[in-house]
Amino acid sequence: MLEYTFSYADLEYFLLIMIRVTCFVYTAPFFSMSNTPRRVRVGLSIFITLLLYQVVPHTELEYGSLLGYLIIVMKEAVTGFLIGYAANLCSTVVSFAGNIADMEMGLSMANLMDPTTKESSTISGVYYNYMVLLMLMISGMHQYLLKALAETYTLIPVNGAVFKSDKLMAAMTEFMANYIIIGFRICLPIFAAMIILNAVLGILAKVSPQLNMFAVGIQMKLLVGLSVLFLSTAMLPGAGNFIYTQMKRAVVSFVETML
Repeated sequence: MLEYTFSYADLEYFLLIMIRVTCFVYTAPFFSMSNTPRRVRVGLSIFITLLLYQVVPHTELEYGSLLGYLIIVMKEAVTGFLIGYAANLCSTVVSFAGNIADMEMGLSMANLMDPTTKESSTISGVYYNYMVLLMLMISGMHQYLLKALAETYTLIPVNGAVFKSDKLMAAMTEFMANYIIIGFRICLPIFAAMIILNAVLGILAKVSPQLNMFAVGIQMKLLVGLSVLFLSTAMLPGAGNFIYTQMKRAVVSFVETML
């Protein structure tokens, strides 16, 4: 017969670890996909918490009332949310790049429902999102995120987070600047091809005004855009590697704001 005893202090510490892990799982990329059953995410959170509870150094919690414990709970929830949100922001860059590409190709009105986020997204955005997410999974993104979460307990122990608004705003501002740069780098081949095509169509419109360049341009943009999208598929591993690097930098910068 299996017997296991624990104190209320052990239970409180276990619940605090589970709160940070659960908030991370529900916001981090790949783990927070909406087509993943909730029971799977809850079970994964409990399993990770059981593993971390055995290795995380236990520190004595100091609080005098229920309100004090509630504050510790909120601090752990915000810590897990920020770590997962920092990684999730990098994965949304590809959707931004897909929106720009579809605006240039004339497919911005052809939206569809992305089952992973339950949001309306463009065709190229969904294509980039799935391709880059697949490459990040092959490169071990999920393993890195779990290792980063485990290491945060060494840097930021339970009830050890100190939120610095100025550093957090600086990290967010730096990331948003890189966000636009990364998005334009991904869709740069299509963007450049559309600029060249518009220049060619403008010259043809001056040379032969009798041609309906509006009707011709719509078909040419779609044909050239899809061709460049197909040819630039070989560049996606480099884009995935770049996003992976930026994801690591974002997670580190967000963790540093809570030290």
